Amino acid sequence: MSIEISDFGNCENGKFAKIFTLTNSNNMFIKLTNYGAILVSVLLPNQIQSYDDVVLGFDTLDKYSSNDICYFGSTVGRNSSRISNAQFTLNEKIYDLDKNEKNKNNLHSGFNPYNERYWDYSVDEENNSVTFSLFSPDGDQGFPGDFNVSVTYTLTNSNEVKIEYSGTSNKDTIANMTNHSYFNLSGHDSGTALNQYLYINSNKYAEIDDELIPTGNFIDVTNTPLDFRTSKQIGIDINNPYKQMQLAGGFDHSFIIDKKDNSIEKIAVLRDEKTNRTMEVYSDCMALQFYAGNFIENNTILGKNNYSYKNRSGICLETGFLPDAINQKKFVSPILKAGDTYHTTTIYKFIF
Repeated sequence: MSIEISDFGNCENGKFAKIFTLTNSNNMFIKLTNYGAILVSVLLPNQIQSYDDVVLGFDTLDKYSSNDICYFGSTVGRNSSRISNAQFTLNEKIYDLDKNEKNKNNLHSGFNPYNERYWDYSVDEENNSVTFSLFSPDGDQGFPGDFNVSVTYTLTNSNEVKIEYSGTSNKDTIANMTNHSYFNLSGHDSGTALNQYLYINSNKYAEIDDELIPTGNFIDVTNTPLDFRTSKQIGIDINNPYKQMQLAGGFDHSFIIDKKDNSIEKIAVLRDEKTNRTMEVYSDCMALQFYAGNFIENNTILGKNNYSYKNRSGICLETGFLPDAINQKKFVSPILKAGDTYHTTTIYKFIF
């Protein structure tokens, strides 16, 4: 195992971004940057004695500096996903957030997102990990409390990309972090991810309205396109006329994981028959947002090696709380109490 550090480019305020390359004993390596605490690359050996990068992203820092369109590889916080009407009430006080969606909801916490900020970093060579740390002051993006947050990436010799989030606040606030990587196990430049197989350990999903906000209803996946309890190709039902699919333009739904307890469990599996690669997802989170990259192409994205990413070139499997949980009494609360510690872990394990 080893960690190499190289320059990535100039950030705002004269700060400098770095690229961290972590390698394990199986010739797998990942690339991270302290700009946005972003997962830049996951490189897996292929059959021609080379590597395939299985996450979508960019080669240069300047493209990541406008990464609030697709959020490639991003660390998202304080709150991932949507908050209805860009507003919530906490301790009888109303908090107004950025209305950064055209329907006036809040998405991924709003403008000036965490994935476009310079994070402090520390390297742990013994554990093959890098920790990124950020201070988010009281009122930042409209959220209460001084929030000190860290994200630790570890690459293990079991081919696991382990992501641990930890945070504290001096006021009650929302803490709901996630990673927004787009995965394509055939490679970021291989075209569609729709031929890959997905399993999700979930009997129910959160129904959404026409603004992609949960209605508060949990729907049984039985006899719906959102049943992934048996592994199936993503593309089979992507254009199903089922109303929920039409509202989202494909898959963009949160699944309630059938967990035994709050421990880290296997919650999803992505499999690619073309390369015989598998990615297992483990987490202690209670929900998984499956987004099939329905609108990548709308943004004319030129990714690594100037490859033109199209709709569904990669898929996201984002762990966390349910969308709009702060406004939904039936949902598990995302509130972090003052003085308490927020901590959650997600693991993407690759088999190749």
